[in-house]
Amino acid sequence: MIAPASTVERQPLNSGGDRTIAERAFRAVHEAIVNGQFAPGHRLRIEELAERFQISPTPIREALHRLEAVGLVEHIPHRGARVTDLSLEDLRDLYDVRLRLEPLAIRKAAERFTPEIAAAARGHLDAIEAAERRKDFAEAWKAHTRFHFTLYAASGSPWLVRLITPLWESSQRYRLRLMPLRRDLKRRTQDHEQILQACVAHNPKAASTELRQHLISTANRIAIEMRSPALFEVSRTRGES
Repeated sequence: MIAPASTVERQPLNSGGDRTIAERAFRAVHEAIVNGQFAPGHRLRIEELAERFQISPTPIREALHRLEAVGLVEHIPHRGARVTDLSLEDLRDLYDVRLRLEPLAIRKAAERFTPEIAAAARGHLDAIEAAERRKDFAEAWKAHTRFHFTLYAASGSPWLVRLITPLWESSQRYRLRLMPLRRDLKRRTQDHEQILQACVAHNPKAASTELRQHLISTANRIAIEMRSPALFEVSRTRGES
């Protein structure tokens, strides 16, 4: 259950230097948006946010500008800032870009995969299962994120990771709002295993294809939840490039 914005506990953020306060303000508002505490279309009034997080308006204003740059906030003339709406057009655009960047990252990762990276990725998959058994779905999603970004970081390309991160976070809004967490993660177990095994085998083509189908499947399921036909065509044979 996503908590309404009005029930979010106020968090004092007014300790530390100016740079630290600004970063904390950004992370607080960012997390509230990504986790659904501030719903799509929610008005983001600077004074209300300042009161909620017990911080001056200036760092909040800076945080909203940064969030606009990564697509989570939009400014409406004469009305101020609000959380960006969810839409099929945005979903299609979002996954179209992800389908270009993330398979590239995983190809590079498969080429340079090591036993140490494999062990770390395996640990995150185990953490997903353990969290699901405890019904701690928030922790399961955190482990899910750590799994994917362990693989992306293995690409050796900081720029790819930087570009993927805001796209991932925007996708999280759709996943958490429109899909039951437990069902989604359990159904993704086989996908994760196949992606990891392709990386361990140093098979860039298979790793890229498995990840691509993983992303397409997720995008199509979200679209169906939004009462739309599937957005992307799924390859009939796994392993095709």
